Amino acid sequence: MRAVLQRVSRAGVSVDGQVVGAMERPGVLALVGVARGDGPEQAATIARKIAELRILDGPDGSEVGVQESGAAVLVVSQFTLYGDTRKGRRPSWAQAAPAAEAEPLVDEVVAHLRARGIEVATGRFGAMMRVELVNDGPFTVLVEA
Repeated sequence: MRAVLQRVSRAGVSVDGQVVGAMERPGVLALVGVARGDGPEQAATIARKIAELRILDGPDGSEVGVQESGAAVLVVSQFTLYGDTRKGRRPSWAQAAPAAEAEPLVDEVVAHLRARGIEVATGRFGAMMRVELVNDGPFTVLVEA
């Protein structure tokens, strides 16, 4: 499982012109990809990293995590994180988990975050989504489990 975490001032996702998930305050946009063979252990690890990685600015200038700061998270599923571009001109999606395997694991990441008391907004799994964000920094990090 992979997640691209972007520190944002705000972010939102829409499907067919309608907003399905948004956060209008600072936090983290988490683009989450699931690989074939991933399971609950990887979902728990990714959720822990999203919640605890010290990638936000604290009130005193220190680095804090999402959970510690009270920030929000927008989780958007993104199978393209497992695109393999080593050969040819067209990415291969062979490493990405099929939707039936991936969707419950993305939902599990969201559930773990919410169980920690974190405000979580989401995209819509499998939909063509338009993601808008204001990257704070910019700051982007790749997390793997």
